[in-house]
Amino acid sequence: MIHDVMASAGREVYHVGKGNTTTHRRLRERVTAIAVATVGVDLICGVCVFFLERDAHGTQIHTFGSALFWTTTQLLTVSSNLGNPISAGGRILDVFMELWAITIIATLTGAVGSFLNKRAEELDSQQ
Repeated sequence: MIHDVMASAGREVYHVGKGNTTTHRRLRERVTAIAVATVGVDLICGVCVFFLERDAHGTQIHTFGSALFWTTTQLLTVSSNLGNPISAGGRILDVFMELWAITIIATLTGAVGSFLNKRAEELDSQQ
């Protein structure tokens, strides 16, 4: 039973990658758009954090690499060993990134839920 479920899930993921049906293509397009937008937000926020924090007294972010690492971990909602921003601008940016991450998780959840619902309807109509 579990093997059948895993095999079916694997086939669906493969079909999403290939865009076999309109439903698969829509999910792939949504996930791609979310990923591209998030990478863009990560890079822009990394640059902003670097310029806001690099000279702040007591900050741990002194290089673009550490700024990008920090923003990436914030957007992945996993946190890092680097401290929170010191500057007011950095703190505002941190709140924006947290809101972005929460919104992206909710959007992905909705897209996958919509896909599963539509795909179930398609499979039911084929029987």
